[in-house]
Amino acid sequence: MAHRELHYRWQYNLKASPEELWPFVSDTNRFNRDTGVPSVEPGKTRQRLRNARHRLRQSIYGMAVEWEEQPFEWIRPSRFGVTRTYSKGPMVELRALAELTPRAAGGTTLTYEVSLTPRSMFGALSVALQMKFVSARRFARAFKNYDDLVLQDIPPASTDSTVELSSAAIDRIDSIKLKLQTDAGETEIIDRLASFVQTADQFAITRIRPYQLADDWNVSRRAVLELCLKATRAGLLDLQWELLCPLCRGAQETGSSLREISSELHCETCRIDFKVNFDRFVELTFRPNPSLRPVEMQDFCMGSPQRTPHIVAQQLLAPQSKRVLSLPLEPGRYRLRALELSGGIDVSVTAADGINEAKVAIAESGWPQEPLKLATLSSLELENATATEQLLILERLAWSDQAATAAEVTALQTFRDLFSNEALRPGEQISVGTLTVLFTDLRNSTRLYREIGDATAFGRVMNHFDVLKKVITDEDGALVKTIGDAVMAIFRRPVGALKAMLAAQELLAAPPDGMPPLTLKAGIHEGPCIAVTLNDRLDYFGSTVNMAARLESLSTGDDVVISHAIYDDAEVCELMRAENLQAAPFEIMLKGFDEERFELWRVSKKTNCAADLRG
Repeated sequence: MAHRELHYRWQYNLKASPEELWPFVSDTNRFNRDTGVPSVEPGKTRQRLRNARHRLRQSIYGMAVEWEEQPFEWIRPSRFGVTRTYSKGPMVELRALAELTPRAAGGTTLTYEVSLTPRSMFGALSVALQMKFVSARRFARAFKNYDDLVLQDIPPASTDSTVELSSAAIDRIDSIKLKLQTDAGETEIIDRLASFVQTADQFAITRIRPYQLADDWNVSRRAVLELCLKATRAGLLDLQWELLCPLCRGAQETGSSLREISSELHCETCRIDFKVNFDRFVELTFRPNPSLRPVEMQDFCMGSPQRTPHIVAQQLLAPQSKRVLSLPLEPGRYRLRALELSGGIDVSVTAADGINEAKVAIAESGWPQEPLKLATLSSLELENATATEQLLILERLAWSDQAATAAEVTALQTFRDLFSNEALRPGEQISVGTLTVLFTDLRNSTRLYREIGDATAFGRVMNHFDVLKKVITDEDGALVKTIGDAVMAIFRRPVGALKAMLAAQELLAAPPDGMPPLTLKAGIHEGPCIAVTLNDRLDYFGSTVNMAARLESLSTGDDVVISHAIYDDAEVCELMRAENLQAAPFEIMLKGFDEERFELWRVSKKTNCAADLRG
């Protein structure tokens, strides 16, 4: 027979704000580890539970404990809680709730409540002793530590004083650090990365995100990403490609090579099949080389709110029930959906004309058709009018900008130089989203060979490849391949491609040491592309690639031919104004495009072109 419920409540006055504390406090995986809770693992049964419930187990002082865990419920950054129902161990049920309330004078009042129902008198005694003499002290220490970290502007998991590496591993790290400093010269961030590998705690080290490190260190993202790639080649790190679910954004598969990536995956939690694309669903992360620091990943909580930071509110509603949420929201686009009900409703949040109160009811027939426009402080009433329980999720649609996606990484020259063998499995085709594609070719190269001889002309052409690779790399692009005297390259931003080509044309037209000048034709287009493996290397195809190749053939060598997509880009517009570039429009039909007429522009620094129509 179950004992009566025991209730514990602690209150802490902290100096940081709820928004600042939330990433620490809501990371219950870390909180449980920091407060001495043993690691957990999935239960033996593989039966799928509804609405993201988990069957879990752990060992506490040698005693087996098993339970069913309901999904966490939360409203960021003010409250979260969870309920566990035990089938084995000293307890019948546990409920935990944390509330973060802003204080009038600044800071946060953090209230942490735990309610437990022991299974017996012995269970009640052991729980009471644990809570009074162990847990209370650990909770207070953890919350104070999080507050101190926020005030010192220290990222979560930046250091762990318990990490101990062998002297051989430390010597090896120092040796790699010196080699990287000799080759790359980025002394400061190399020191930081080496120190991070040695001292960061286990959670951070198992999934090193280069852009997150760069933001924490206040340094260039590209510099940290390129350093991580070089550190992988040097033996300090190993890279891993994570394939993410588009809804929960959890890693469904992890591979050490692009060849291990499948274009179609299934997320068991969200119960969806999805097609992988490089633009969002494949992220590059790193971990230490196991010869230097072995990584053992342990889970202390499976449903932490911080595992899905894009979800700002998650609520479990019983059939035929209602709930009112007070939502502090940032401006932007959101989606309200249910985990096990198709469809959803679009939500936009604006400080200007959003409404302060709204109601949304989901029925067996589905969701309301009209989108919502909410204010940044809103009251939202949710009604579950269906006959089954629903887990309702309000999530930001913006993808994390701290993700080094496969689309970005594979468009980086450093990656293509260091990992030239990285390619998809034969026959696999994966979308990379929108890319800027550049094609170049030398004008009158055949006459050059005839006039100055094959050997001299060949050397000049090879030199021109070096010039192109440098200007392309300087503008965050990547040279994909050479085809005779021609080059194909890709960029993430149109303005980089245009700047690179204008610079290349100028350099090649006025070479040093009396070498013959070269005239470079160039065409640029932007649009969706598909990644494939061609000749054992990562390549791209699609109508965007085909059109860019057609534009190059229209260039005279005194201009860069660009498409409407490039011309309309905001950064390109700004470059044209800043550099006083001239853009002469023309229309033409392109072979292979159903005789469609396209409006194109010849962009040049020269003054004899048509007047710039931008005025």
